[in-house]
Amino acid sequence: MVVRRRAAALAAVVVAVLVAHACVVREVSRHVVGMPLPEPGMQRLTAVYTRTMAPAEPVAAAKAPPKRKPRPRPAAEAPGPAAPAVAELPEARAEPVKEPEPEVAEAPASSPDVAAVSPEPDSGLVSGDSFQWPEATRITYDLTGNYRGPIHGDAKVEWVRRGDVYQMHLDVSVGPSLVPFMSRRMSSMGRITADGLRPERYEQETKLPFSTPTRAVVLLEPDHIQLANGQWRERWPSVQDTASQFVQLAWRFTTQPELLVPGATISVPLAMPRAVQEMLYEVSEREALVTPFGEVGVYRLTPKLVPRAGGDLSVEMWLAPQYRYLPLRLKIHQDAETYVDLMITSPPELPGDG
Repeated sequence: MVVRRRAAALAAVVVAVLVAHACVVREVSRHVVGMPLPEPGMQRLTAVYTRTMAPAEPVAAAKAPPKRKPRPRPAAEAPGPAAPAVAELPEARAEPVKEPEPEVAEAPASSPDVAAVSPEPDSGLVSGDSFQWPEATRITYDLTGNYRGPIHGDAKVEWVRRGDVYQMHLDVSVGPSLVPFMSRRMSSMGRITADGLRPERYEQETKLPFSTPTRAVVLLEPDHIQLANGQWRERWPSVQDTASQFVQLAWRFTTQPELLVPGATISVPLAMPRAVQEMLYEVSEREALVTPFGEVGVYRLTPKLVPRAGGDLSVEMWLAPQYRYLPLRLKIHQDAETYVDLMITSPPELPGDG
C-alpha cells in the first residue's frame, strides 16, 4: 500500500511538471518569430577543439605623443602681442604658420597599439596590428533564467572561419539536454572586411515539442535588408545582427580599447528579425566576475533599450579583456520578466592549430 502511494505521488509530480512545461511551451510559441522550415538552413562549418584559451592581458591603448615644450624666444626679441585665435583671423592674411611636426621617435611605426591598420592585400583577415581573426572558438555556458518560473539548460557560442568567410552560432537549450523543452539557434554568416564583420545572412531557428520547427531569416544585401516578415529596409553602415555583434565588439575593443570608458555609450546598429535599429550599450566600471575557473576582470555592457513583450531580444554582456574581449556571461532578455542568463563553465576552447 505504501509503495502504491509513493508511486501515485511520484506520478502526480511528473504530470504536474509536464503540464507546467506544456503551459510554458504554449506561451513561448506565441512569441516565436518565423515560418515553418521551407528550405534547409545554412550549412554549418565545423571545427575540432583540442585546447583551451590561456588568459592574457590585452594591449594597452595607444598614447598620444607628449607635447613638445615651446622653444624660448631669442633674448634680443621683444615679446609681441598674443596671436589671435584661429576663428578671429581675417580671411585675407599672410602665409599661415605651420605647427612643427612630431618627431618620428615619439610614435614608433612598429607599435602594436595602433588602433586601425589596413588589412594585408587580399587577405581580409587582419584589421589591426593587435587583432588576428581566429580559425575557431567555442564557449560553453550553464543556463538559468525565468519564464513564469525558473528554467535551466545549457548554451554554446561558436565562431568558425574559412578564409574570409565566417559563421557565428549561439545555441540555447532549455530543459534536459537529451529532451529539451525548447531550443533556439541564432546564426550569422558573412565576410571579414577591413571594417570588421559584414553579415550577409542571419537565421533564428526555434524548436518546441509537438510542433514544427520555425526559422526566421534576415538577408543583409549590399544596400538593403530583408526582414523575417519580408519587409525591406535600407542597410545601415557597419550594421550587425544578434549573433555577429559579439565578435564585432571583440574586434572593436581589441583594436580600439580606449572605447571601454566607464559611463561611455557604445552604438551598434542591429538588423533583427522585426526591425533595424541602433542598439546602445552603456559601459560599466571594470568588475570581477566569479567563474568556475576563478575571478576574471570584465566590463559589463548594458543595453539601454528596454525590451517589450513580443519584441526582439536584447542582450546584456560581460566582456573579458584577458580572454580577447569574449563574453563570459550573457543575459538575453525577451521582455522585462523573461530572460535567460548564460554563465561560462570553462575557458574558451580553441582548435589545435588555431
